Amino acid sequence: MPAAINSANDFARPCGPDGNATADNFVLEMRSITKAFPGVLALDGMNLKVRAGKVHVLVGENGAGKSTLMKILSGTYSIDGGEIIFKGDVLSSQNTGTALARGISMIHQELSPVLDMTIAENIFLGREPVLARKGPLSRFVDFHRMNTDTQLLLDRLGLKYAPDTRMRDLSIAAMQLIEIVKAISREASLVIMDEPTSAISDTEVAMLFRQIADLKASGVAVIYITHKMDEIFQIADDITVMRDGQFIAAGPASDYDANKLISQMVGRTISSIFPKEEVPIGDVVLSVEGICRDGFFQDICFSVRAGEIVGLAGLIGAGRTEVARAIFGLDACDEGTIRLNGAALEVTSPAQTISQGIAMVSEDRKAEGLILCRSVGENISLANLKKFASGLFIDETQEETAAQRMIKMLQIKTPDTAMIVENLSGGNQQKIVLAKWLLGDLKLLILDEPTRGIDVGSKSEIHRLMTEFARQGLAIIMISSELPEILGMSDRVVVMSEGRVTGELTRSEADQESIMRLATGGH
Repeated sequence: MPAAINSANDFARPCGPDGNATADNFVLEMRSITKAFPGVLALDGMNLKVRAGKVHVLVGENGAGKSTLMKILSGTYSIDGGEIIFKGDVLSSQNTGTALARGISMIHQELSPVLDMTIAENIFLGREPVLARKGPLSRFVDFHRMNTDTQLLLDRLGLKYAPDTRMRDLSIAAMQLIEIVKAISREASLVIMDEPTSAISDTEVAMLFRQIADLKASGVAVIYITHKMDEIFQIADDITVMRDGQFIAAGPASDYDANKLISQMVGRTISSIFPKEEVPIGDVVLSVEGICRDGFFQDICFSVRAGEIVGLAGLIGAGRTEVARAIFGLDACDEGTIRLNGAALEVTSPAQTISQGIAMVSEDRKAEGLILCRSVGENISLANLKKFASGLFIDETQEETAAQRMIKMLQIKTPDTAMIVENLSGGNQQKIVLAKWLLGDLKLLILDEPTRGIDVGSKSEIHRLMTEFARQGLAIIMISSELPEILGMSDRVVVMSEGRVTGELTRSEADQESIMRLATGGH
């Protein structure tokens, strides 16, 4: 067993008191790690020490360098300066192949499945079992064995998916669960989990935590990146705090509370993560009356008023996102009526709903909300190009003025409108998606997992903006898998289970127990 850590200061030192590496205590030491990208110093002398058989939570705001540090460890990025010692050996060179061979496995925050391959093919990609035969047949993949092994892994985690299901037929949450299965299947001695619960419900989180407990019991070290405060204190043995690419502090989780952690992460205190205010509630803006889509949801009824935030809660697979997509015109309903300001709305396409004042912020901002290789200004104006059109051309002066106005209003941190969106933090990317829609004349805003994968400071900013939008009379539907967010920001909560609405709660009625009872089909 690793030696006990006596204090946060002793934990934070990259070497022992005699100046020598304490490799017998730590499975991993990263010393004075430096990494620069064009115009950006992403890591500046960063230190990290991880004990075997422990969960080490790495925290910091978006842009602090957490994912960059882990991509260096997993071999995705090269190192500019510093030293990595893993299981007593100095890693002089590292790529993804050598990292996996050494026993380092990573669940990435940004998913990259091969969509036209099956679950089994994705899990065993690059290490497919081959037929146990001699000659040319020995080069053929043993699909029966691969599917059987995959089924065992899925059963181990309690996942009800068939190994031959194609990845493109899964939700974002399901894809994330498959990435977790893939990492665990490698039998690694160090597993890196970068925001593994950002798109999964409390039920799946509990399942993941049980697997992490099993990994710890077998001596596996886990580096866990999350922005969810409740998770940190449920799962952490040790904590390291980063800010602006630098080491800030480290120590046993018992040395921390939420206020201390937030203060170290952001360099300031945040008075309220959920700055919900009471605002005047107006007339019904959206009325959903008995809409159905075969195989996805049935007889959905609810309404949203001007100035109201309606939280849509439920477990993964409940049908919340599917309902939002139908309202926005991405998918067709089989029956039912959608009314906007009392008039029946014939939903035919997103272009049609956008013209009526309905906007939707998708749960996957990078795949569906942004063009990452284009500029901040281009992304902000994207949904409202007609406003800036002058004949066949865009009036770039008007476009620039509008983008600058949105940047100021939403406090987007970017050097200018020409900055490529891909280079911004997750919180600022999310604000750009909001800015894109706010340039239009909105009546209804649908937010699907609005704070997924962003830090606590940015969450507070997004929540502040939601409250401001509501004050201005906008009707808001918020889908979230985080119960604290549902409870903290909703005026009413509509709960779904297995494609049906199972209950509706006022703000005063809603609590975690009542929502979970309805989300699991109870009453």
